[in-house]
Amino acid sequence: MKHSEINFKIQLDDNNIPEQISWSATDNPNEGIEETKAILVATWDPYHKGTLTLPLWTKDMEVLDMKRFFIEIMGTVGDAALQATGDSEFALEVEQVCKKLSQNLKKEITAASQGQ
Repeated sequence: MKHSEINFKIQLDDNNIPEQISWSATDNPNEGIEETKAILVATWDPYHKGTLTLPLWTKDMEVLDMKRFFIEIMGTVGDAALQATGDSEFALEVEQVCKKLSQNLKKEITAASQGQ
């Protein structure tokens, strides 16, 4: 039986706020530890029928990048839900929300680049 591991290392400041996040995985095609600005790990608790999440981001991650990160996570959730359940209506709803949020984010990026 094959085993795979994913590891996260979080460097915290004196106030326990992440300054640096890195990760490594046994199946990572890019060997070695990779630096990132944010992670969101979610697990399903079958006993309490609920989701346990661990959202972390570094204090220097930009707000617009964080919004894009969340939109992309939601898109991945829609794709995974379709693959796992076959529920195309659910996946389409998630995709539509992502499109709307992406349009809003584009407007924010444009406004920010024009100094507004």
